[in-house]
Amino acid sequence: MSFITVKNLWKEYGDQIVLENLNLEVKQGEFCTLVGASGCGKSTFLKMLLGQESQSRGELLLDGETFPREPDRHRGIVFQRYSVFPHLTVRQNVLLGLELEQKPLLGKLFGQARKEALEKVDAMLDSVGLSASAHKWPHELSGGMQQRLAIAQSLVMRPRVLLLDEPFGALDPGIRADMHGLLLRLWRETGTTIFMVTHDLREGFYLGTRLLVFDKVRNDPHDPQAFGATITYDLPIGETDKALFTNITASVSETARNQAA
Repeated sequence: MSFITVKNLWKEYGDQIVLENLNLEVKQGEFCTLVGASGCGKSTFLKMLLGQESQSRGELLLDGETFPREPDRHRGIVFQRYSVFPHLTVRQNVLLGLELEQKPLLGKLFGQARKEALEKVDAMLDSVGLSASAHKWPHELSGGMQQRLAIAQSLVMRPRVLLLDEPFGALDPGIRADMHGLLLRLWRETGTTIFMVTHDLREGFYLGTRLLVFDKVRNDPHDPQAFGATITYDLPIGETDKALFTNITASVSETARNQAA
């Protein structure tokens, strides 16, 4: 049985059809990258996986059961903008989720429970390279470090599914490359199932084990909202494919630079 199953899934807002007839089966531990034109429903699909949106028609199943209707600890999300709490230190930011899970009313842990939670927090900060910044405030961190913090906030909860909505789009190329390495290492260590929206095709090929292309197969110029997008390509990506794509894009970039010169 598939870990996540999508059957004849539709999403509509009134007369506007955003997604139509999505069908997908995902195994646990896969890394799915989602690409496509702006407005084709990639982020909407992510919200449906998170529980922020419900389908209009069709089925969305987790381990054969209907997806939970509300966000929970089993599904983490990281956005392009850094979703961290500015009034909490780095360590406190990562600790907060564990405290709210165990003590939803007080939001505080004490004694042995706090000690065990802090051990998990410190291990996660070490994994994302933020141990030396544990007592800093978010505004004291660079953009890349803030995104590391956002990833730590999600992964410390050990989610079964991690949802990434263009998490590296605002980062400089060098920092972005570092974040790619970090994400791949954490994915391999945790075995978390990942869905990541990106507008960078090269990033999609490099990171994912599957590339899902969202597009409209039907268009009505007189009524642009009459039809929605669907998954037009579902491409498995092996290590050979990653290397080939990297070499091709590097060659194209070098040719472009030479022509510009």
